[in-house]
Amino acid sequence: MAKKNKVVLAYSGGVDTSVAIKWLAEKYDMDVITLCVNVGGVRDVEGIVKKAVKIGAIKSLAVDAREAFINDYVFKAIKADALYEGQYPLATALARPLMAKLLVDIAHREGATAVAHGSTGKGNDQVRFDVSVMALGPDLKIIAPAREWGMTRDETIKYANRHNIPIPVNIRKPYSIDENPWGRSIECGVLEDPWTEPPEDIYEWTKSPDKAPDKPEYVDIDFEQGIPVGLNGKRMSGLQLIEKLNVMAGRNGIGRIDHIESRLVGIKSRENYEAPAAVVILKAHLGLEAMTLSRHQLRFKERVAQEYSDIIYNGLWFSLHRQDLDTYIDSSQRYVTGVVRVKMHKGNCTLAGRKSPYSLYNIKLATYDTGDLFDQSDSASFIRLWGLPLKIQAQAQIMGTPDVEKKPIRRKKKK
Repeated sequence: MAKKNKVVLAYSGGVDTSVAIKWLAEKYDMDVITLCVNVGGVRDVEGIVKKAVKIGAIKSLAVDAREAFINDYVFKAIKADALYEGQYPLATALARPLMAKLLVDIAHREGATAVAHGSTGKGNDQVRFDVSVMALGPDLKIIAPAREWGMTRDETIKYANRHNIPIPVNIRKPYSIDENPWGRSIECGVLEDPWTEPPEDIYEWTKSPDKAPDKPEYVDIDFEQGIPVGLNGKRMSGLQLIEKLNVMAGRNGIGRIDHIESRLVGIKSRENYEAPAAVVILKAHLGLEAMTLSRHQLRFKERVAQEYSDIIYNGLWFSLHRQDLDTYIDSSQRYVTGVVRVKMHKGNCTLAGRKSPYSLYNIKLATYDTGDLFDQSDSASFIRLWGLPLKIQAQAQIMGTPDVEKKPIRRKKKK
């Protein structure tokens, strides 16, 4: 009997990947090995591993990648101020390249000829998985069952029920959910109508702002070279810090995002997110940068942040372009060290204070009170030099324009 080819499936225990175990075995006649990558948010790893074998996987593996996800992916995004279209902290997008890397590693270790994932043909994750695998494991075949089988969400659920595949949703609440410590995404169902207000049952991490405590809550975030390293003076790991801040900000109604998003495949989609810690940390980080970076650094870094966000969103994590930008970003963060105090209150977070040993804010120059060292007499000469090019252009061109229009230049004809 011929030995079957093996495929390693990125397995979450959700609807699509659970159905994919059975579908891959039927469609491709392959032995399925599942890989559950826990980047945070996987509540029952052991249960997911057992479930995969019960459905039909020949082997079910799990990797705890939580610390790697925060240290090697999220921290880079924080330093870059990565926020896609000014709203999405890129939680899912950051996790996919790490998952793809582990898929490739396991496939090579297990002697598999292919890898598979549960992304649909309309989303961005298919790009992130496929492009990452192409970069790291070009010898491997890539299979995306949900992109091939052509079933609707309801049909996929019915397929699972027909084959006795346990799934965590039902037709009345058919949300597709992905989560890790940096954020939680919710889509499908009634959320596909952008006129419909998101129902309260989609949220798990955040209180409704109108039900959040009446009294504001303050938190001090310690940064070292652009990385958050402590809360309220207590040093902790990145994972601990983000998980704790998710709870603190979430109970104050912070982190709900309702985004009409421009997908890479060319369509608009309505995406809902919960990202309490991400919203607070990114705002605090920007506040500290405003104090420690020069005006030119800040302006240029805004452009870098947009480019870096696009790289993450578009699945190009393993590009040299991203590595080159990392070098600049790391250099820009050398003096982004200090403490930022954030006020959290009923869905809003505002900066209540910030301090840094490398602050460019000099109170002796900024103050209008006694002790002011700024020589205001210098300003008049500075303004004359600053405005000189504009003055010259205005006199020669702007103020002279009407006369030019009335008296066009006539050129002599050549004899």
